[in-house]
Amino acid sequence: QVHVEESGGGLVQAGGSLRLSCVASENSRNFNAMGWHRQAPGNQRELVASIHPNGAARYADFVKGRFTISRDNFKNTVYLQMDNLEPEDTAVYYCGLRRDPFDPFRFWGQGTRVTVSS
Repeated sequence: QVHVEESGGGLVQAGGSLRLSCVASENSRNFNAMGWHRQAPGNQRELVASIHPNGAARYADFVKGRFTISRDNFKNTVYLQMDNLEPEDTAVYYCGLRRDPFDPFRFWGQGTRVTVSS
């Protein structure tokens, strides 16, 4: 079983920044994609950004230009740099991993809470 652990959440004022980290217990090159998702109260979990082993990244429209995803394959870690945060970004952020492009994200961490105050 793959262990996934997120960190870096917290309370920040609107316009501020946070950097989330996610460490996998397995070589990150074994995964087709590592992605950050978020779930706000009453909402479904949604994809924020994902990244492939070669560094190719995709972003949800609502974070383009504000968030940056990156990965360090030597540390089996994926990061999410969040700048210019908005109260609407308040959510629990989860790191998900998938092995195959046709699979859903199967391996999840416990999440890290991000709260943005106005």
